[in-house]
Amino acid sequence: MDIDAFLAAPWHVQLHAAAAIAAVGLGAVQLAAPKGTLPHRQLGYVWVALMLIVAITAIFIRTGGSFSWIHIFVPLTLFGVAGLIIQARKGLVARHRGTVLGLYIGALMIPGVFSFLPGRLMHTVFLG
Repeated sequence: MDIDAFLAAPWHVQLHAAAAIAAVGLGAVQLAAPKGTLPHRQLGYVWVALMLIVAITAIFIRTGGSFSWIHIFVPLTLFGVAGLIIQARKGLVARHRGTVLGLYIGALMIPGVFSFLPGRLMHTVFLG
């Protein structure tokens, strides 16, 4: 493990990675915990904030100064977060659950796997 590579990364990359890791962990807890409770709602707001941090900081992570294909997850995440908030407030539980699961897999897990490709920071940090 090369934590120095992480510490040498720009602050917005560090914030992006930390928020993404926290969102993965908290998301797993939220998916497993009882739904409709006050803690679920409160932790849901924290998860939404983490997802917004992940999406917004991703805008500033560019290879060679330009966007890459992985930036497609930014608008998907922003629209998904807006959708899950609206669905929860309207009581559309099944749609809310589907949107959250879609974001968890599509905006965290899939891009997370790609972050471990050779030449990317997570690959360097965890795999050398």
